[in-house]
Amino acid sequence: MANINHIPYYSNTLGRNINLEISGHWGYPILMFPSSGGQYTQNTDFGLSASVMKYVDQGRIKLYNVETIDMISFYDDHMDSATKIHNYELYMQFLKDELIPYIQKECNVHRIAVAGVSFGGYHAANTAFRFPDLVSHLIAMSAAFSIRNMTPLLDDMRIYYNCPDEFMQHEEGWKFEHMQIVLSTSDWDICLDKNKRMSAILNEKGITHWYDEKKWISHDWPLWKMVFPEYIENYF
Repeated sequence: MANINHIPYYSNTLGRNINLEISGHWGYPILMFPSSGGQYTQNTDFGLSASVMKYVDQGRIKLYNVETIDMISFYDDHMDSATKIHNYELYMQFLKDELIPYIQKECNVHRIAVAGVSFGGYHAANTAFRFPDLVSHLIAMSAAFSIRNMTPLLDDMRIYYNCPDEFMQHEEGWKFEHMQIVLSTSDWDICLDKNKRMSAILNEKGITHWYDEKKWISHDWPLWKMVFPEYIENYF
């Protein structure tokens, strides 16, 4: 049975602890994000981690479930847009300069995988597309790809660079040739159109990816627990 540890990782960038749940002793690292406003244990609490635990037990993968700052950024309805994007940019700096290098060193890998569901899929996609040199695999399940509606009344290039459905239209496709990309959705998914559009953008840039649209299942944990093991089996 996989070892599960909970550790507080102190971020100098954020000036606070960010909680991590680490499952497994060895294996290829997958940095996982919770859905909107969820605790860092959410993927375990709702069974997503358990759906791939046999691969953790086999030493094929190691899961790093990370705390987000959703509730002091995009999901704080009383916070102004400038503060939201400022806080989130600090979080992205924390991922790029602190957490991902820590995981790379701990697992002795050049790049890591990222994954998430719903708004966690947004975090994963934004991380992968902004920092392709650090990411080998992206598994975005029922993801969104824009935060425009969460940062109203603000015209700021930092918003553009946190909307993959915008900045990826102007990226060079070769930067992503090494990356295994999954855009996972379903025909009943509230994020279906968002994923179709993101897939079209990647196709236009010549970026190879797996657009996977399941049938007759909605935007919820049963979908994600069904598909996640399929992607792990295929890529790890």
